[in-house]
Amino acid sequence: MAMDNTEQITGKLYDYINVNTFIKNKKIDNNTMLFKEGYFDSMGFIMLIEFLEKNFTIKTFDEDMIEDNFESINAIVKFIQKKQNQKT
Repeated sequence: MAMDNTEQITGKLYDYINVNTFIKNKKIDNNTMLFKEGYFDSMGFIMLIEFLEKNFTIKTFDEDMIEDNFESINAIVKFIQKKQNQKT
């Protein structure tokens, strides 16, 4: 599979967050702290991981479950790209 570019990954994440978060009509950007600002709870995090694995064909392991990988859209994009690069 060809690696998605940054804009495609970012767009998919924005779409997912807008549909699946509890906070509506609030502006988010690539650096919004998704968990600290209440966009996701623990169940939302599990659903986010499932979305990432399905849509970006990556596998998330226990050691990946650190805040730095998921705190913002920018962090998630970097995490996805790192995981995709490990597969090649």
